[in-house]
Amino acid sequence: MASGSNERGTTADEQTQLLEQQHSEAAVPEQLGERSVSKSTVRKLYASHFLSTWNSRVFEFGAVLYLATIYPGDLLPMSVYAFTRGLCAIIFAPAVGQYIDTGNRLQVVRVSIVLQRLVVAASCVIFYMLSSRVSLGREGKMGMFALLAFLASVEKLCAIMNLVSVEKDWVVVVCNKDQSALRLLNAQMRRIDLLCKLFGPLFIALIDGVSTEIAIIVNFTMNIASIGIEYFAIARIYYEVSDLQKPKKQPRTERPHVSLSGQSDSRFMHNLNHVKDILTKSVTDFKRYFQHRAFLPSIAGALLYLTVLNFAGQMVTWLLSAGYSSAHVGLARTLSVALEVLATWVAPWLMGSIGPIRAGLWLSSWQLAMLAAGTALFFRFYDENPVIAASGLVSGTILSRVGLRGFDLCTQVIVQEDVEADARGAFSSVEASWQNAFELISYATTIIFSRPAQFKWPALISVIAVATANAAYTLY
Repeated sequence: MASGSNERGTTADEQTQLLEQQHSEAAVPEQLGERSVSKSTVRKLYASHFLSTWNSRVFEFGAVLYLATIYPGDLLPMSVYAFTRGLCAIIFAPAVGQYIDTGNRLQVVRVSIVLQRLVVAASCVIFYMLSSRVSLGREGKMGMFALLAFLASVEKLCAIMNLVSVEKDWVVVVCNKDQSALRLLNAQMRRIDLLCKLFGPLFIALIDGVSTEIAIIVNFTMNIASIGIEYFAIARIYYEVSDLQKPKKQPRTERPHVSLSGQSDSRFMHNLNHVKDILTKSVTDFKRYFQHRAFLPSIAGALLYLTVLNFAGQMVTWLLSAGYSSAHVGLARTLSVALEVLATWVAPWLMGSIGPIRAGLWLSSWQLAMLAAGTALFFRFYDENPVIAASGLVSGTILSRVGLRGFDLCTQVIVQEDVEADARGAFSSVEASWQNAFELISYATTIIFSRPAQFKWPALISVIAVATANAAYTLY
């Protein structure tokens, strides 16, 4: 940990100043970072981020409900849909990162906003056609499903583009090296994420309970209506903060391509070289990611995606089979998200007191301890009383969420401070690829151990992944 502090070049006097600033501004939180970030800019940033996150969360959960209605009692379509979406994110995330690093900041975010909204709107049209039982035939229905999977992949890439651009680049530039303001903005943005995660699915689920068709129409309408607000709000931020208008690096000169045998050969060689350039850039980005000083905290955060202990579809299905009612599951999920929101206050306070590196270690250890205790109770009563076993695992999972979200904020600050401006897109996109890869592995664990009685093994693998993440961060 000491070496990590020295790499940042933080002196004892600088740490003292940061502590004094954190304590003085904690008394008046609304004034934090006021010197470097205008309230008008912050409000527009929050509004744009809220609309983007809300629409993404609503559609993500809504798609699960729509597919369950269209294909009742069949888990295969949902599995293929989610797997395709995650796999495309892994393959194409480096290309997205290259576009973020080389493109104009405003253009990149605007493309992500408009394309994501249009793709979701098109998906809603297809969902409506399928749910209303429009006569398409077997081949037509399969074609529509394939199109849905393609559109979901594009939506995922746009969501990554928006998230990486805004959270990993725009926020850093807007704060203008004010670390207190950066920590506050990170925490506020994460609260927005978590509140959308809590209320977005609940909102669309309540409407879907009345009518799936109405839910799809509402989803479609919200996406179309928010395009203009997001489009112009992000532009206002761009023009208010002059540093956002500065290029991150000089554009690269295109490599000349020599024609070998006519125009068709020249075009073919140009396209071939372009593909080679993309592949070379992807390999280079992955290599630099592994060699970067922020690799260990980044990969530790990505490892946490290899889990089934998160009140998502896998765990919810198992809890229902173990004797929990849907009301119990809903209550447990609400408590879990409430503690995640609490972490957005705990983590900044802890980082201000002991620094982001030590705070990350404390919070990671808390997460591991709570999950280990819950899993121990789970295995102890697994054969004797499934309800008690499930309750032990649920309790450990809920309590661990403070550590999970707090640790996530700490690693985010470390990556923001350590990664160079012209490499943030590439680094964060490779990081997103690993997150999606580990998430796919978590899906694979419940495919291999598909029976509810075998859930203990995916749960154990999840705890091992958290322990590995803790060890990697401790090494850092």
